[in-house]
Amino acid sequence: MEHIVFLTGRLAQISLQQVLESIAPAAVRAPFTWEVREIGLQVAGLMTADMIRRRVAPPLTEGTSRVIVPGRCRGDLDALTAHYGVKVERGPEEVKDLPQFFGREAKHVDLTRYETEIFAEIVDAPRLDLDGIAARAQAYKRQGADVIDIGCLPSTPFPHLEDAVVMLKAQGYRVSVDSMQTDELLRGGRAGADYVMSLNIDTLWMTNEISSAPILVPREPADMASLDEAIDIMLKRDRPFLADPILDPIPFGLAKSIARYVSLRERYADIAIMMGVGNVTELTEADTTGINAVLFGMAAELRIAAVLTTSVSLHARRAVREADVARRVMYAARESQSLPKGISSELSALHAKRPFPYDAAEIGAFAAAVRDPNFRVQVSTQGIHVYNRDGHHVAADPFALYPKLAVESDGGHAFYLGVQLARAEIAWQLGKRFDQDQPLDWGCEVDRPEEDLSAWHAPGATKKKPVI
Repeated sequence: MEHIVFLTGRLAQISLQQVLESIAPAAVRAPFTWEVREIGLQVAGLMTADMIRRRVAPPLTEGTSRVIVPGRCRGDLDALTAHYGVKVERGPEEVKDLPQFFGREAKHVDLTRYETEIFAEIVDAPRLDLDGIAARAQAYKRQGADVIDIGCLPSTPFPHLEDAVVMLKAQGYRVSVDSMQTDELLRGGRAGADYVMSLNIDTLWMTNEISSAPILVPREPADMASLDEAIDIMLKRDRPFLADPILDPIPFGLAKSIARYVSLRERYADIAIMMGVGNVTELTEADTTGINAVLFGMAAELRIAAVLTTSVSLHARRAVREADVARRVMYAARESQSLPKGISSELSALHAKRPFPYDAAEIGAFAAAVRDPNFRVQVSTQGIHVYNRDGHHVAADPFALYPKLAVESDGGHAFYLGVQLARAEIAWQLGKRFDQDQPLDWGCEVDRPEEDLSAWHAPGATKKKPVI
């Protein structure tokens, strides 16, 4: 059994011990044995690698297999590993997340793998110049797209269609051309497009003139016999293709169209199927994270080879990124035969699974131990907590707290507290996790820069001076 040493600060020590006792009680057989070392600082989040080296003298307890430090501990942990001779690693940022941390560690969930490819459509390509098309393709690729779909527009000339295909191919993209006009599909195919969409049994003759893989559709959504006929022809020719029964919007046949996908998979166990999700994500006024989660859950069950997604409406502007996250989560859930819970929180943009890690009594205990004038801000089910050595105040409305903080003559501090309290109010109202001095976590809905915890932190919000 491994023995783990946890390093912490004074304010978190008792809470850490309580959490560890719940995970690995000494009285029963547990997954590991543990000890907590408070290294002589008040706030565990301020711990650094250099501080640990100065304050924790080797050797560690005999039999120690690893050392876990707070999640925001900065510095070179590899150097600490070499110094102590055991693995030193970061745990979660919040003590109360340790059970989930060890749960994820036990699961070893791999989110690098997926099965469903993403076709990201540039819906207004004829109205963009080549630079605009290239910029959109780059953005979609960065969000996770595997294929860039050049969307043509009815009655809109596209004289630079061939140039767009050649340019994107030269830049290393796989390309599809999406049009209702046979002429544009032929032009795109002859220019080197990897895919053309969409062909039905009446336009399948185009596959004799171009080498692009077709996306096959029925003549009409309900005419599945015509789709089957086109599939059978392509199978006999031993040519690659994808089949798309067409996903209809709510309330114009969504349930029936899902049944078509199920039926198609039952009839053809091994063919590549495409699902276009834009009719649901774009045409439903609801947050697209949840919609994509459900759609990609169905895609995983049906082993859908590709999904065509769009990012037209402003409410669907992160659809490609959401699709990338959803396909990985749902693939992992299917392969491990587990529910898609505890795998990733990236699709939980508005609400957190565990928004309030500490209750009011625990926060009160933290407040009672504080001996300095610096304000701490935390959130519980009771509201927003602000405390320092001079008092502990709780309210649901930040404006009710301001008169009690005595920062009227300190503009910079007042501004800082205003930002923190506004974030805390949003977190409390929505049920999100709030961490002081950190942006709210909106999952995959916002771009978050990669943070190098091995480097020293630039001055944070508490050190910034307002520009006047």
